[in-house]
Amino acid sequence: MRRIGIWIAAGGLLLVTAACGGGSGGDGGDGGGGGTPKSQTLSVGAVAEPANLDFTSTEGAAIPQALLVNVYEGLVKLDQEGEIVPLLAEKWDVSGDRKTYTFTLRKNVKFSSGAPFTADDVVFSLGRVASDWKLKIKTQLDVIDKVEKKDDSTAVVTLKQPSNGFLYSMTSRLGAMFSRTGVADLASKPVGTGPYVLGSWRRGDSLKLDANPSYWGAKPALSSVTLKYFKDATAMNNALLTGGIDVISSVQAPESLQQFADPNRFETIEGTTNGEVVLSMNNGRPPFDDKQVRQAVRHAIDHKALLDTAWAGRGQLIGSMVPPTDPWYEDRTGDYPYDPAKAKELLGGKTFNVKMRIPNLPYAVNSAQVVKSQLAQVGITAEIEPLEFPARWLDQVFTKGDYDLSIINHVEPRDMGIFADKSYYFRYDNPEFGKLLASADAGTEQEQTDDLKQAAELLSDDAAADWLFLFPNLIVAKKGVTGLPKNAISESFDFTALAKQ
Repeated sequence: MRRIGIWIAAGGLLLVTAACGGGSGGDGGDGGGGGTPKSQTLSVGAVAEPANLDFTSTEGAAIPQALLVNVYEGLVKLDQEGEIVPLLAEKWDVSGDRKTYTFTLRKNVKFSSGAPFTADDVVFSLGRVASDWKLKIKTQLDVIDKVEKKDDSTAVVTLKQPSNGFLYSMTSRLGAMFSRTGVADLASKPVGTGPYVLGSWRRGDSLKLDANPSYWGAKPALSSVTLKYFKDATAMNNALLTGGIDVISSVQAPESLQQFADPNRFETIEGTTNGEVVLSMNNGRPPFDDKQVRQAVRHAIDHKALLDTAWAGRGQLIGSMVPPTDPWYEDRTGDYPYDPAKAKELLGGKTFNVKMRIPNLPYAVNSAQVVKSQLAQVGITAEIEPLEFPARWLDQVFTKGDYDLSIINHVEPRDMGIFADKSYYFRYDNPEFGKLLASADAGTEQEQTDDLKQAAELLSDDAAADWLFLFPNLIVAKKGVTGLPKNAISESFDFTALAKQ
């Protein structure tokens, strides 16, 4: 997907680069902040707007980035260290055979509609994943055998077999809890238990979240957060420089950071993400149905030069679909060293003309120019076709698979499993890869780590794609904004800790 996130995991989607954006900044009285000490608002800028607000049927990272944890909550969530911690569940117990999870729910929790949250909603929400969700990632919860209500405050999930990935998947959008009476219009009227509710949505401009006056937990310090969407990086930078926004959620022009060097005015946060910027190759049609051609592409790319040129050296080279924050990470940057002569040898003197269809997002456009230049040196001529994101890219590339090369930031956590689905837009098909994933999920922690290391190695050997770099978490904010996440390691841009001094 992470994702399009297109932020997907085992079978989902991935992508989007920026998190969500914000509206006009400053302290004002336009928020509904019941329970907040004073009316404070915050505006956050980004480049990718949600197509709608229903992340159960629409791919892309922009929706869960805005709504997950903030509006919709799950039983559990990831903290900044990547640990699974309680949210709507106070605690959970796992049976000795690792197949039964008993969740003890918080009491006196209500949805924004006023309906109480009970175990009935857990049964309903997890049941909807199989029956109503449209996304490929829903297969991550196929391991569930049944979900039962023990009493109003206790829900029991029984799995078909032990699964290392189940609880982690529950921290993603898949684990979001929905009201049994609140799913009539998910595309425009989200109903959740979170600290924020939808205030207003001006399509093409901004999305405003207001503090939830009846939130069960600690009330947010802000009366509202407005996500402001920009068409280009320069406009977003100018908005921060002139006070139109308070935060740039994901810097889209790293070379411009010098503009924000004054520590009396701005703060820059640099951390890591789960976002692998992938050079996708269509394994299902010529010329990239040929492993040697794919291998040639990997040898043809000077990844260090690409990162320096396309993203001002910000980010990390990884060489695989596994970020360093995962236990099974191995540095695979040496698998395909930059070697144009080797690339030409693998191509056997053949030349190719290919179509590179990319989202019209800064990191993809910048990277595509470098990839085009480097591939040309070995005999592959790539025609770059930027597509409006998300709609056109999702339709042409992700859904129809009508492309040769693409570049997208797969931002969802632990999303290597997307390669196990041969209908996924990579069109990669290796049954051995799927067997390794299944073995990893059912095994011990050590077996999981060993199997997933093998799976990553297999993907690399097959040159199923090329991994350009790990996208950095680069945030710039006005001085005095606190609670910004250093690392973007989940699908959500968590606003719950944000405040202004």
